[in-house]
This record gives sequence, C-alpha cells and structure tokens, in this order.
Amino acid sequence: MTQNSENTLKVAQQAFENLTHGMATGEWEALLDMLSEDFTLWFPMGKFHGLNVGKDRAREFFEYVSQAFTPSLKLTALDRVTSSETTAVFEFRDEGLLFGEPYKNRVAVSFDVRGDKICGYREYFGSDGKSY
Repeated sequence: MTQNSENTLKVAQQAFENLTHGMATGEWEALLDMLSEDFTLWFPMGKFHGLNVGKDRAREFFEYVSQAFTPSLKLTALDRVTSSETTAVFEFRDEGLLFGEPYKNRVAVSFDVRGDKICGYREYFGSDGKSY
C-alpha cells in the first residue's frame, strides 16, 4: 500500500466514523468539517437525486437524513472496505425507522479524498428494503 493509499484510507475511515455517528445522533458537524469547499455529493433518488455541489447542499442532505430517520439510523454490519489512491468504498447494512416505517438496507458509500479532506461522496443502496 502506498503512502497516498494509506492516507486515503485513514481520512475515509474517519469520515465513515463521522457519517455513522451522524446517522445515530443527527450530529453532522464533524463530517461537514471534513468536506472540501468544492465538495460534490451524488445520491440515487428523491429530493437530492443526482449531483449536488457544495458544503451547504451537503448540510441540507445530512439534515434531511436526520429528519427521514428519526430517531436514528443504526449501522448493523460493515461488510467490506475497498480503497485506492483517491477513493474508499464502505459496504454496510443499516436499519431504523424511515418516516416512522421499519427500514433495513444494504448500502455502499464512496468517499473521494484529497489531502485531509473529503471532496466527493456517492451513495448506492436498495437491496434489503425500503429506500429513501
């Protein structure tokens, strides 16, 4: 593993910890602090479908996640982590209540890393239950 690969994985692992903390608590500041000014977010459906640009849009997205999954969304298993020089992908399972209805899913999130910042986030889901 090269030094760039090690840094990418280290930064992405911290971002993933901050993501799961936000999912469980609704506290997103630690993750938002890691985002670059030119941050991009890609989401597969709904209000945030497609490409979203900027930290303000990211804040809106993560606040929406907290509203959709009140009281919280819990990580139940981390199945795989794959990383390269610039990107790390986390495949996991989560569950909770989605707008008050039981929710359970398999998800993959991809973090693009530049230096000590997250410059891109992509999310893919949909095999175990309702999607948001």
